[in-house]
Amino acid sequence: MAEADSPEMALALAALLLHDAEAEINAQNLRAVIEAANVDMEAFWYNMFARAIAKADLGDLISSVGKAPTVVAVAPTAAPGGAAAAAAAPAAKEEEKEEEKEESDEDLGFGLFD
Repeated sequence: MAEADSPEMALALAALLLHDAEAEINAQNLRAVIEAANVDMEAFWYNMFARAIAKADLGDLISSVGKAPTVVAVAPTAAPGGAAAAAAAPAAKEEEKEEEKEESDEDLGFGLFD
């Protein structure tokens, strides 16, 4: 069965249609919409989906689609060894970057002025 033909997709679209029509989303209304669309579905899907979506606020779900997730900033923790070790860490990283840069030029077998 293709994803577009899945019962979940049909029920989700039926629920969106009912929400847009400001109708109650229940098993009977879902069944009516899906049968009107000539989609064959086993009977247990209607009740199961209606119960699963009963507590969801579709308006909030629809309006939150595509919004970026909220990022929480985390405060840095103290480095082992105190402030001196924390201050030395950025300097060590800069030295590593310079060494990598020099090594990458040597790997090519030629320099800028060769």
